[in-house]
Amino acid sequence: GPLLHLRLDWSPCGKILASSGADKRVKIWTQGPGGEWTCQAEVEEGHTRTVRSLAWSPGGDKLATASFDGTCIVWTFKDLELEQLCTLQGHENEVKSVSWDPSGRLLATCSRDKSVWVWECADEEDDYECVAVLHGHSQDVKMVSWHPSKEVLISASYDESVKVWQADEDDWACSQTVAAHSDTVW
Repeated sequence: GPLLHLRLDWSPCGKILASSGADKRVKIWTQGPGGEWTCQAEVEEGHTRTVRSLAWSPGGDKLATASFDGTCIVWTFKDLELEQLCTLQGHENEVKSVSWDPSGRLLATCSRDKSVWVWECADEEDDYECVAVLHGHSQDVKMVSWHPSKEVLISASYDESVKVWQADEDDWACSQTVAAHSDTVW
């Protein structure tokens, strides 16, 4: 059902919640003094299919959303409003997960196309370019997540493995594959 596709992420300040879902919308929520949650902003345009994942940048000034439409959108966030900054395209199929690195300079996406992409924000330009396309999984990649303080990325897949990715000078490589489970790793 639709709740299976509902995603939530707290802003770094812990006072704002972003949600997304099968309705293709992204919403921004705040909690009032009485504890009630109120939708402060809603974006209906941007993605054309389910928004499967979302993540705040470490500074809380950007929100990235990943969709079954094969794209990732980076939004600027200011005064409780979202404005579309750019659309990252390249995956052949649904984008399943998006994650910021601790510096807020790198963004990772993964897809049903079995790949993980690493995007870098050009300084001061808010322009993102793909700096690596990582292949190694044999099935859908379900999740990407950065280490909280190092430039280390992990990915999880339907192929029952977790891969650890690290930059080796100017290139990214898999430094370890963990046969994690006997079924899909979410």
